[in-house]
Amino acid sequence: MKIAVVGTGYVGLVTGTCLAETGNTVTCVDINKEKVKMMQAFKLPIYEPGLDLLFHRNIEQGRLMFTTKLADAISDAEIIYLALPTPPDGDGAADLSFVLGAAKDIAKIITDYKVIVTKSTVPVGTADKVIKVFKEHTSIEVDVVSNPEFLREGVAVEDFMKPDRVVVGTESVRAQKLMAELYGPYVRQGNPIIFMDARSSELTKYAANSFLATKITFMNEIANLCEIVGADVDAVRKGIGSDDRIGKRFLFPGVGYGGSCFPKDVQALAHSARENNYDFKILESVMDVNDVQRKKLVEKMRKYYNGDLKGKKIAIWGLAFKPETDDIREAPALYIIEELLKDGAIISAFDPEAMNNVKKIVGDKIQFGDNQYDILKDADALVIVTEWSVFRTPDFEKVSSMLKSKVIFDGRNLYDLQKMIDLGYYYNSIGRKTISI
Repeated sequence: MKIAVVGTGYVGLVTGTCLAETGNTVTCVDINKEKVKMMQAFKLPIYEPGLDLLFHRNIEQGRLMFTTKLADAISDAEIIYLALPTPPDGDGAADLSFVLGAAKDIAKIITDYKVIVTKSTVPVGTADKVIKVFKEHTSIEVDVVSNPEFLREGVAVEDFMKPDRVVVGTESVRAQKLMAELYGPYVRQGNPIIFMDARSSELTKYAANSFLATKITFMNEIANLCEIVGADVDAVRKGIGSDDRIGKRFLFPGVGYGGSCFPKDVQALAHSARENNYDFKILESVMDVNDVQRKKLVEKMRKYYNGDLKGKKIAIWGLAFKPETDDIREAPALYIIEELLKDGAIISAFDPEAMNNVKKIVGDKIQFGDNQYDILKDADALVIVTEWSVFRTPDFEKVSSMLKSKVIFDGRNLYDLQKMIDLGYYYNSIGRKTISI
């Protein structure tokens, strides 16, 4: 099939590349000239494991192309994906201006039937708004389809190539047939393509992310209670995770959720509920708890240093909101850094992929290292914020020799408590007993 993808952000680029991998001819269009020039030169603008191989292969074989000209991208496309930003505005509502603006531009250009696919995460009723835009600006027939993405950063290529389900929102038989043909190669192992109406499809995406955010937040609350009553959250996690009704995933406590999806999707669903005069109490609580949880480690440090962090050198391992990505959108590390700077701490940080993105925000307010050990020299404490694999089994002899004090605040519970006792550390983690020197 011939496909156009409007927008080459994280979702658009992964979608376009993976669609090309199964033999489709895909043209991605973006208004950012420098970005398009970069991709035309075989350079990826994002870090995502496994994407580079597919990206280079499909460009070389002529199935994946990039342009700034919308008309060129959509002229002979059968299916047009809208993979555009929907950032939250001041009250948490999703901003649809990019999606509706693109729809208007496309409507003025098309000359034959198209399937318009909203791949962006959008609130309930967006497909209706897109249809309205097309009716206002063209007499050409189109079908607007909701096709939410369920890509996890760090494993997005695998998620796209082998999805556990594909959700398609449309009641058009013609559009259903095209979408079934397009996604057929990705579900050969039997995972379903679930067809439903567009509104249900739109809500499915928000419901899924909000449920997972709620699950994470619940475990953070359990972890906080564990610290008060003297229980071990790891034991509790294993105890409830073995229940098939609950499951093992998303039960690890930490410093709150972040990233491009959970924060804005929870906000958007809560806003949608308020717009419809429904008090979605759980989601409001989830957001409140997450705001507090992101600063949990800072509160622990303030307590340890008797409220005086001024002049303390704090080394931070991990800046991305999760491992295997350079994405720092709503990353807990940014909130921790902000609070520590307010308290007068001196910060040195390392992340395998996200440092350049953080530098664009904080500049020279903090120091960065070439590796995870450089930043430890004369540090008063080590703080672990992102659970990159490289942090899981460090050279503790080297760590101990470089730190001024053997103090670790671990927001991801990476280390065994007995090991920390044996090594002689003060070790403060989430939902477990604190090891004192």
